[in-house]
Amino acid sequence: QVQLVESGGGLVQAGGSLRLSCVASGRTFSTYAMGWFRQAPGKEREFVASIAWTSGDTIYADSVKGRFTISRDRAKQRTYLQMNDLKHEDTAVYYCNRFSQLGATATPYDLWGQGTQVTVSS
Repeated sequence: QVQLVESGGGLVQAGGSLRLSCVASGRTFSTYAMGWFRQAPGKEREFVASIAWTSGDTIYADSVKGRFTISRDRAKQRTYLQMNDLKHEDTAVYYCNRFSQLGATATPYDLWGQGTQVTVSS
């Protein structure tokens, strides 16, 4: 059983920055990749970014490329999402999870956590 806890969300003005954090606890040794998804009100959950746990290879959704950076600290079992130049359309609940591959079509290993709310005021 793996528990995922996201944090770091908040209210920020357009153009601002936030850094999200995800900590995984439990039996995480089989993790291939960690990723961030988000869900805005009335919309489907969508892929944001993912990172291969060992190699550090990354992949991003086109909508965040050049603005968001995903990283991980293997010793601390943490994954981060640095979000710069935030836009109103980035407003959503952000979730992390473990995946068997990189990218938008990857199936999550674990149940989704509570997520962390990001609200960008225009």
